[in-house]
Amino acid sequence: MISTRFVLKRLLLLVPVLVGVASLVFSILHLSPGDPALTIAGERASEEFVRQVEESLGLNDPIWVQYGRFLADAAQFQFGESFIIQRNTTVREVLANKLPVTLELALYGQLIGISLGIPLGILSAVKQDSITDHLTRIGALAGISVPIFWSGPLLILLFAQVLGWLPTSGRISVLYNVEAIRVTGLVTVDTFLAGNWDMFVSAVRHMILPASVIGVYSMALISRMMRSSMLEVIRQDYMRTARAKGQGAKITVLKHGFRNAMIPVITVIGIQFGGLLGGAVLTETVFAIGGIGTLLVEAIKVGDYPIVQGTVLTFAFLFTLVNLGVDITYSILDPRIEQ
Repeated sequence: MISTRFVLKRLLLLVPVLVGVASLVFSILHLSPGDPALTIAGERASEEFVRQVEESLGLNDPIWVQYGRFLADAAQFQFGESFIIQRNTTVREVLANKLPVTLELALYGQLIGISLGIPLGILSAVKQDSITDHLTRIGALAGISVPIFWSGPLLILLFAQVLGWLPTSGRISVLYNVEAIRVTGLVTVDTFLAGNWDMFVSAVRHMILPASVIGVYSMALISRMMRSSMLEVIRQDYMRTARAKGQGAKITVLKHGFRNAMIPVITVIGIQFGGLLGGAVLTETVFAIGGIGTLLVEAIKVGDYPIVQGTVLTFAFLFTLVNLGVDITYSILDPRIEQ
């Protein structure tokens, strides 16, 4: 049972982390070259108009006033409107459209990685130095070594161009208007809730390749970590004691070893998932899926500062939430961690 004190303590620790990230973002953007007022007004705008824009944005105020205003707005998740990418649209609306795209991709990719990586890691550990172990380690090494910008196009070439089984890009067929049934922003979930099975099948088919690319990479890391952690656990005295008492090998591993071996694996899963929420830029680019990672890169390129601020802070917030989930999972697996 998780203690309320432990959860509250972890929640309070999130506050200085988020303030630190917000301060870092504010500092970097104000130290970086470029003038937001000139970006909004345009290079051919008169100097007087540029000054008016600076005044409207509060850029003439002292830096500490701007910093205080930025923190207050960030606490309310208010980052103003996009300068360039989607003019006259609030950053909150832009992120609300893009975040579900990345979230859906990360969820399915991580689900594939966990469902394959953990069983393969356990199998490799309990059959150490066997053919199964060697094949699993070779597969994991290949999964880590092959970059996404190579494996993605290769899968597209094989399954879309040669075999014609799956679509090459996008989230759903252009024949369907998914915005009309939008509820969560997750295409597979929205089409399922709408009960339109043709749209659902199309969404699933579009998700298979990008999720598999991420899943293979996640599977490789998780299986390697699971193997090393399980090897360490099965050499412990309590495991030998359980076997000496006549308990079967499978039950000993699953009942006594799995729970303890999962602690370092949970760390890897949490870090991976947090990173994916920040934007799987390469995967989104290869499969033409406009997620939050692609949005951040585009905003940095064109100097859309409100989008950059909102995206980075959203990423930081989600990452801290994932870390909170990891800490809570630790305490479930091993209550002594709360002490």
